[in-house]
Amino acid sequence: MKIEAIYQLYSKEFLVDTDTRNIRKNTIFFALKGDNFNGNTFAEQALKLGAKCAIVDEKEYCVHKNSILVDNVLETLQKLASYHRRQLKLPIIGLTGSNGKTTTKELINTVLVTKYKTVATKGNLNNHIGVPLTLLSMTPNTEIGIVEMGANHQKEIDFLCSICAPDFGYITNFGKAHLEGFGGIEGVIEGKSELYNYLETNHKIAFVNTNDAIQVEKTKNIQSICFDTDNLQFVEVNPFVKLSYKDTLIQSNLIGKYNYTNIAAAISIGEYFNINISDIKTAIENYVPKNNRSQIITTKENEIILDAYNANPSSMKAALENFASIHKKSKTIILGDMFELGETSIKEHQEIIDLANSMDFENRFFIGQLFYKTVNSNAFKTFEDFKNYIKKHPLKNASILIKGSRGMQLERLLDFIN
Repeated sequence: MKIEAIYQLYSKEFLVDTDTRNIRKNTIFFALKGDNFNGNTFAEQALKLGAKCAIVDEKEYCVHKNSILVDNVLETLQKLASYHRRQLKLPIIGLTGSNGKTTTKELINTVLVTKYKTVATKGNLNNHIGVPLTLLSMTPNTEIGIVEMGANHQKEIDFLCSICAPDFGYITNFGKAHLEGFGGIEGVIEGKSELYNYLETNHKIAFVNTNDAIQVEKTKNIQSICFDTDNLQFVEVNPFVKLSYKDTLIQSNLIGKYNYTNIAAAISIGEYFNINISDIKTAIENYVPKNNRSQIITTKENEIILDAYNANPSSMKAALENFASIHKKSKTIILGDMFELGETSIKEHQEIIDLANSMDFENRFFIGQLFYKTVNSNAFKTFEDFKNYIKKHPLKNASILIKGSRGMQLERLLDFIN
């Protein structure tokens, strides 16, 4: 069946699902495959649960009159999303970067939703599956789309741009993330800048932080909207970011000076789309981070900064510098391994340890096999090793920073740090 025909079915409800645990009535079920599952085997169940049709790519599962056999389910999903995007008459903001993508996306959405009907990437569903699903969640009633794009190798952003066709683009920063896949920091810059390449080729617009020399250089041939640095001023962070814009003081619920530029991006984009400053202020001040991103948690004995969603050398360095600047009597850091760093992995972990040791922290703990391989560190090879230690030596009256890569799942520490 051609994409146009599938689109006719989709456009009656604008519903797509890929998980039978969350099937909606009259949805189109796409039987995606993964390393440990085959969605084709769930196609009949999806139809029984209310899907109006199921897209499959294995003939033996095309047994129902409402099953549609295609060559490749994933490619069909991507083609449908691309076709749908071309029918949508709305601006789409594409967003990528090494750090802060999801927080910045949430802030932009929080600001724009005060005036527009927006659809933004849910969570961090920002890959070759998440981007199509985000686009297919947009309807003719949507007024602005905000699409987060993640990548860990070259040409991935280029491919995602070909699907979502952004009218505007913003790159948060270029940092030491996914070094293994990109082949080093220069590869990161090249890979993320594929968004700029798309904007330039298609005569679209970039939002630019003029304090970032790489952004300025990479966008010199692109129509750009720069942060209004004349009216935008950082005030303080202790522990939350406070800033001023056009003489309006904004007190956020975000920790870390590194979040200042994320807020600034949301302000700049809000201004471009004619959101008034009072609504911008209210939106930003009401935004509270979640999902283990820079959350402040007060327990019976301690205050915890939980930043356990992800980590790389750039974000780890920023988190340590911010934590060192916060005025607290007793500060403890608990850091977990950083993944996907390739052959530079041990070197990068050692540099984080050296940086941490140069700062005034009462306690320093490092968890994971990569930190364990370094020298002069108070490292624990496994999470269980640290768990057993901290149970015998509980922390009290401390301000604690917890940060590590997603695979470390350091939010588990909340179960036994009181």
